[in-house]
Amino acid sequence: MKGLAEALVVSYKVSVHRACAVTKFCRSMWYYKKIGRDDKVIRMRMKEIAETRVRYGSERIFTLLRREGFKDSYNRVYRLYKLEGLNLRSKRPRRNRAGAHRLERVPPSHLHECWSMDFVSDQLFDGRKFRSLTIVDNYTRFCLDIYPEQGIKGEQVVTVLERLKEECNAIPKKIRVDNGSEFISKVLDKWAYENQVILDFSRPGKPTDNAYIESFNGSFRDECLNTNWFLSMEDAIEKIEAWRAEYNTFRPHSSLGGLTPQEMWQKNQLMP
Repeated sequence: MKGLAEALVVSYKVSVHRACAVTKFCRSMWYYKKIGRDDKVIRMRMKEIAETRVRYGSERIFTLLRREGFKDSYNRVYRLYKLEGLNLRSKRPRRNRAGAHRLERVPPSHLHECWSMDFVSDQLFDGRKFRSLTIVDNYTRFCLDIYPEQGIKGEQVVTVLERLKEECNAIPKKIRVDNGSEFISKVLDKWAYENQVILDFSRPGKPTDNAYIESFNGSFRDECLNTNWFLSMEDAIEKIEAWRAEYNTFRPHSSLGGLTPQEMWQKNQLMP
């Protein structure tokens, strides 16, 4: 419409008022000038974040930008995110929807109500394999420990749990685990009985029964194991612990409303 009004002004030498009246074009729009915004700073910062944390998506980058004082809306951040070509290419397959027909488990409502444990396998640069025992508090999503070792048995699982018992000065009411040999061992069963902890076993072939730890393990593999080159077990322990600290204290968690697991943990410790 503005183009037609401009043609009338140029061709017939009529006033802007008359040209707008004839074409039904709002005069305020005639004088409107779009104010350009400088995107250089925010685009540069987005690229810096994406380069150092390669598996962070647009929502997590938006949360980090808000922490740093940027006031831009999520839609604008997402538009710039796509213009910079930062969108993640690899997409994980959707879970089988048949899992919705199983009995729903009541989600945890407070700290130490339920922990989850599982193993994640990887290898060093020379092909030597190792496993990492991951332990997460389901309510706060706080990673209590990641214990990497080339051979882990039930006795070592109990040793880790005993250490966490002393460090946290608390034990969970329930621990969700799968049916691995380390979790069905007599030594772990004895520890659970003595500490009045329920071992909640997943059904065989149903990883969604322990969805919290499966989600954590996906992030652990995606952001740590797949992005690091481990030269030795000492190197693996150091890099994995550094990632665990970042996960707990820096990485915003979408299911916690952008809070970190550490902030959620401290918030619940202060509650009566």
